Amino acid sequence: MSDALYQAEILRLAKEGRGNQRLEAPDASARVDNPLCGDRVTIDLKLTGGKIAAVGHRVQGCALCEASAALIRENAPGAGLDDLESVRRHLLAYLEGSDDVELDWKELESFAPVRDFKTRHDCVRLPFDAALKALKDAKAEVSD
Repeated sequence: MSDALYQAEILRLAKEGRGNQRLEAPDASARVDNPLCGDRVTIDLKLTGGKIAAVGHRVQGCALCEASAALIRENAPGAGLDDLESVRRHLLAYLEGSDDVELDWKELESFAPVRDFKTRHDCVRLPFDAALKALKDAKAEVSD
């Protein structure tokens, strides 16, 4: 484990994320896998009026996935699909090294050490992909 990558704030967030459980009877749920490293993330959502009311998750993966899922759980309630897509887009630009991007959630700055480890960007992104997939699937069900 690289000390440069796993700094105290990421480890704190990951520890918080480990205590989270899946939601009972979620309105939306999605699982995504990263076949390259074996990370697996399941995100459950309770929705109210198309917006996230509560988040549950189960992460079988690294501390970066755990930390990212924990931040989604803490910050996503009240967000809709467009909001979460914006957060993800800004986060990915930030990880790629853009200094012009304004992060939607201040706590995402905790992932600054990951910027130097391009192969680990997917670990941070994976919980966002699961949450967005759950939201999109829920939206598609409503449209059908």
